[in-house]
Amino acid sequence: MKDDSMKRVLLLVLSLAALAAVSGCRSGDGAGTGGAASGQVRLRLGYFPNLTHAQPLVALARGTFRRHLGPNVALETKIFNAGPSAIEAIFANEIDAAYIGPNPAINGYVKSGGKALRIVAGAMSGGALFVVRPNAGITRPEDLANKKIATPQLGNTQDVALRAYLKDHGLAAKEHGGNVTVLPTANPDILTLFRKGEIDGAWVPEPWGTLLVQEGGGKVFLDERDLWPDRKFPTTVLIVRTAFLEQHPDVVENLLRAHVETTRFIRDHPEEAKRLINQGIKAITGKELPQRVIDAAWRNLDVTYEPMATSLRACARRAFALGFLGDKELDLSGIYALEPLNRVLAELGLHAVGGD
Repeated sequence: MKDDSMKRVLLLVLSLAALAAVSGCRSGDGAGTGGAASGQVRLRLGYFPNLTHAQPLVALARGTFRRHLGPNVALETKIFNAGPSAIEAIFANEIDAAYIGPNPAINGYVKSGGKALRIVAGAMSGGALFVVRPNAGITRPEDLANKKIATPQLGNTQDVALRAYLKDHGLAAKEHGGNVTVLPTANPDILTLFRKGEIDGAWVPEPWGTLLVQEGGGKVFLDERDLWPDRKFPTTVLIVRTAFLEQHPDVVENLLRAHVETTRFIRDHPEEAKRLINQGIKAITGKELPQRVIDAAWRNLDVTYEPMATSLRACARRAFALGFLGDKELDLSGIYALEPLNRVLAELGLHAVGGD
């Protein structure tokens, strides 16, 4: 890698790494950060500055949230770098809605006894890669024995996916009696360790999978889409705090109008969407993604509003089997609240979606 390219990537990594330690509040889509004025409803929305959170980045850039929420809703946005911290913010009544990975959403629902949150829409499918070093000697699942594999965070969506994959192939992490070292590590640090040869592979979301390939010299061992029927599985969902949904169903419905419109815009105008997403990432982190990275990573993503309920429940069963969701019988019967989304879809002449 040339020196200037190396410097650009390191600057990007350092910028994103800073988000792991600190979450920032921003005014969103023209709303002020000082709280709602008298008579206004305040909607506090969380999201991450990455490709799998395309809708909030594009909707904020295009003013779509402001247009659909109207003048009586003050939108505030908060940036997160990990799902568990967003769930903690939901629990603490610090945010009202969030774009988040399915496993933290499931965990938050289960830990709260089904009270804290509801999934109101899907957002992204795909966008998770298992990348290995070419000289690590990994060509088959059994080659993962005695290897060091990183994931973004213990119990996060990719961490659960890796551990389930190991279990399906007769392997396990060392802490569960196996011989695979699983290292939950922040995404920027994963890239550093990968390039140094200190890990053999990593199961990560985009754009980190593509960065490991393009900047770390890795090769794709597995595109997670290949493990799922029709190559579809939830990477990001939109959740709402249950109390907020009950108190302001009209606001949630308008939020979903913006979400659906933005999803369709991204599908119809991918180049413009990529530009706006990169623009948003730069505004938050101070550094945009190299165009070659965003172009390659984009091919691994499928933007959607579909809840992908069957796949999400499969995610939950895997997490439960791995011990991440306690030992009580798993009950997700109330995790979805799709009535507002289906009203929006009906207005647009689109097919209704289900949560079963």
